[in-house]
Amino acid sequence: MDIEEVEELGMEADGQKLQLSCAEGEGACSQDGGSAQPEAVSNGEDSESEREHVEFKIIWNKNKYDVRLPLDSTGASLKQKIHTLTGLPPAMQKVMFKGLLPEDKTLREIKVTNGAKVMVVGSTINDVLAVTTPKETIQQEVKEEENKKEPLCRQKQHRKVLDKGKPEDVMTSIKGVQERLPTTPISGMYNKSGGKVRLTFKLEQDQLWIGTKERTEKNPHGFY
Repeated sequence: MDIEEVEELGMEADGQKLQLSCAEGEGACSQDGGSAQPEAVSNGEDSESEREHVEFKIIWNKNKYDVRLPLDSTGASLKQKIHTLTGLPPAMQKVMFKGLLPEDKTLREIKVTNGAKVMVVGSTINDVLAVTTPKETIQQEVKEEENKKEPLCRQKQHRKVLDKGKPEDVMTSIKGVQERLPTTPISGMYNKSGGKVRLTFKLEQDQLWIGTKERTEKNPHGFY
């Protein structure tokens, strides 16, 4: 073996040592023996900070809420956000922006811009339950209200007539007995002003005459 063959064997040994050193080291080795910086690896997904957002206001029941969402959020996603803010279920929401908001369109597609105002109409379940009152409760309230009213006999207008007492020409009757219409006038009554009144049934004319001291009023539909 000559000197040239020995030198070639030495260079090959040095090359193998260099490759072994690069494999065991933490960094990568370049062809000239220096270490190279590792390249950044992407997972193929955009981070939240890199997504394009839009800031706008939600207005519901005189309340205003500041909202920030990605422009690619759909109307359905916006309804979920509204539910989080207000407690209003999505099914009970009417969201309006340039008309009724479609659930399948994105904020970008319906052109929601920064500072826009989105109107929401709807009632929470608690609001609905508070308004829905059982029928029995309503009837009881009506009955209590009627009981609060002052009886006719105690009202001032009627009390004034009752305090006059019975007219001296009052006519007697039998309770619970039905009789034919009288052919003679019925007297012994007062009107609301306390004046004497008599009723005359004109059977042949199918009229009821209401007579006072001042005048007689003829009612063509007084009886049948």
